[in-house]
Amino acid sequence: MDARNPPGCRAVLAGRRVLVAEGEPSASLLLLEDELRGAGAVVLGPAASVDHAMRLVEAALADGGLSAAVLDIDLQGQAAAPVADRLAAPGVPFVFATGYGEGCDTGGHAAAPVPRKPFGPSALVVAVEALASV
Repeated sequence: MDARNPPGCRAVLAGRRVLVAEGEPSASLLLLEDELRGAGAVVLGPAASVDHAMRLVEAALADGGLSAAVLDIDLQGQAAAPVADRLAAPGVPFVFATGYGEGCDTGGHAAAPVPRKPFGPSALVVAVEALASV
């Protein structure tokens, strides 16, 4: 049993599929995954590269879809714009999780949220919850 979701409490992201694409694995990435799972999400990834993220997106879209995604703008030295483009095509909402902060190059996806730094895993989960509830 997950202490963050005691019996009788509804997990906000229950059953929602969320892609996580992060170029550099870190402790905060593990915390983000834990927070998403604690909110009931099915986490796909983490994908460290554009190619890996694209494979996960295509597989998910062919098998029930995606509810939302968390994208780092830089995936091992490559811009995540192709992943953002692919997510935007079928209307999958996403948030950019990056240290670059506001004003960074979002590859033409200016409507995608970019949390202000510093942000923690909980703030990203709140952003994903808002996206997935639309």
